[in-house]
Parts: sequence; C-alpha cells; structure tokens
Amino acid sequence: MQNKNIILGIDPGYGRVGIAIIEKTNKCERLIHSECFETDVKLPHFKRLLLIGEKIKEIIKYYKPWCVAVETLLWSKNKKTALQVAEARGVILFEVARANIVLREFNPNQIKLAITGYGKSDKKQVINMVEKLVKIIPKKRHDDEYDAIATALTCAAISLSTDIP
Repeated sequence: MQNKNIILGIDPGYGRVGIAIIEKTNKCERLIHSECFETDVKLPHFKRLLLIGEKIKEIIKYYKPWCVAVETLLWSKNKKTALQVAEARGVILFEVARANIVLREFNPNQIKLAITGYGKSDKKQVINMVEKLVKIIPKKRHDDEYDAIATALTCAAISLSTDIP
C-alpha cells in the first residue's frame, strides 16, 4: 500500500546515490529521511549496480512512496562515468517500475528553477534554499543528498500545482 503523502527523491549515481524521503502536505514538506548511499570502489561493476538496486528496493518497501522523483542525467565529458551513471539510473528505474510506482523525472535546470526560482543557480544556492524549505538536522551531507532532497521537493511543488495526488 502506497502512502499518498510520501515522495522518494533520487539523485542517481554510480559511486554515490542521493536518497531523500519527504512527506508533503498542503502547507509544507517535511524531510523524513535522507542519505548518500555509497558503493565500494573495490567491488566489481555489476555488484555495485546490484547494491544500488537492492538499496532502492529496500527504501521503496520501507517508506511506500506514491511517487519517485529522479533527476535526469547531465552529460559530462567523461564518457565512462556518464555510462556508469546511466546504468545505475537504469537499475533505479527498473526498481521503480517493478514496484509499480509513479515516476517523475526532472532535469537539473527544472529542479534549480523549482527550488531557487532561477534555472541556472549554482550548488550553493540550491543547498541554501533546500535548508530554508525543509528542516534539516545538522550533519555533514554530500551534494548528492541535497540534490535528492531538491528533486523530491520539486516533485512536491509540481504535484501540488497540478491534479496529481
């Protein structure tokens, strides 16, 4: 049974995957959980992909989100890294499809626009706004974790302004 108030935000990666769970209400969003899931560089490629899939499956099973928001890829000059991230993203999308959950995808400019009001904001501006939009318990966080929170918040903002539950 999916919880209609829970959104899972994911910043896909190969070495690090940003994961955030938010609860949306008509008044505000509340951060329930966030983390940066890291795979061990010593593991073979296919094992790292397996671990990513298992982690996403576990998060979906535990939090039962109605929607998963995933950041689309921003192509880099490093083709090897881009392919690894694309494969990790494929594993993530597979787990979302297998769980039969609504999938929303947002590109980095859409996320920046939704969070800061400017589609070309830098990382620091996005992080500052995320910290203003949701209460975050102070701890050291990777950018990937903030990106996942921003992705979930983007989905919440867009779904509140449309007919999506």
